[in-house]
Amino acid sequence: MLTAEERLEELERVFQQLEDESEERPIVVEGLRDVAALKRLGITKNVLAINRGVSVFSFAEQISRKWKGAIILTDWDRRGGQLARMLKEALSANGVAANGHFRTQLVILSKKEIKDIESLPKFIENLRIHQRPQIRREIRTSRQG
Repeated sequence: MLTAEERLEELERVFQQLEDESEERPIVVEGLRDVAALKRLGITKNVLAINRGVSVFSFAEQISRKWKGAIILTDWDRRGGQLARMLKEALSANGVAANGHFRTQLVILSKKEIKDIESLPKFIENLRIHQRPQIRREIRTSRQG
């Protein structure tokens, strides 16, 4: 079981990888709040919201005109899972490689404490707050020793 500090480090690593990967392929999220949440986490390039009034297949066709791959980062509730499967199928049908690895990592690291992308900034903030008392204890212990 990971400590809060280890989870925070892993999440920050995932966010850095997402930012790096988004240079080459878009990150597909459900809505504008998800786009804003990722922006607050430093992921600013090529984040696309699917809920813009077009069908999943039309959205996949639009992506295929510009990119060869896409990162699926839908929420991890039932609806988000269904949307991820639909997106993967539609993207594949349009010749776009769909990557769901980051979504899986976030599900594991959030331990069911949150279920959506828009909750990530607050979740990270809470992990950082939880980490501060531990750091203070370590500093006190090292000064006493």
